[in-house]
Amino acid sequence: MSRSLHDQTLALAGVFQAANLVQQIANNGHCNETSLEACLRSLFATNPATTLDVYGGELTDVREGLVTLSTVMSEQSKQQDVEVLRYVLNLIHLESKLNRQSDMIDVIGSRIEQARHTASHFGYIHTNLISNLASIYTDTISTFRLRIQVSGNPSLLQRDENAAKVRALLLAGIRSAVLWRQTGGRRWQLVLSRRKVIQHARELAEQANRALDK
Repeated sequence: MSRSLHDQTLALAGVFQAANLVQQIANNGHCNETSLEACLRSLFATNPATTLDVYGGELTDVREGLVTLSTVMSEQSKQQDVEVLRYVLNLIHLESKLNRQSDMIDVIGSRIEQARHTASHFGYIHTNLISNLASIYTDTISTFRLRIQVSGNPSLLQRDENAAKVRALLLAGIRSAVLWRQTGGRRWQLVLSRRKVIQHARELAEQANRALDK
């Protein structure tokens, strides 16, 4: 197994994890907090030693993303998986647009750096930090012509705390899409290398499951 496929799978799992959590919040009003923390933590991992370190250093941190990736990209995927895949493809597309906007990248980087104190003081899933990250997304990524339309329960999505979590997660999804591109990930691979990616994601998810069972 090449390191590049390994790293690309982990980064892509980060995108799928963010997208899956967005769907959970949109439909249920809550999501897995451990997975949420891993996603938001990734925004502050600016000098990681490994790809996995971006999410916390343990496979269990991206287990949900690995499972979602292998499920959604399989031929047995269900209707609700199509929604997650739409979010993922939109996040990858938005990242490619962001990659050509160096000024916006600088603004996002600067504001995330300013939010680092809040993260270290309150933690990664505190309301203050989530609100802060959501405002970064609103002021930058949301200004692109393509905007991600989140489907779900309108009454849940209209709640400020849920809307903030969704935007913060979309920002985290963009961050993972950046990482995926940096590790050599390309959109054509989602088609041509799909089986390899699914197989490796399943293997990593099994490793994460074994770690949780210990």
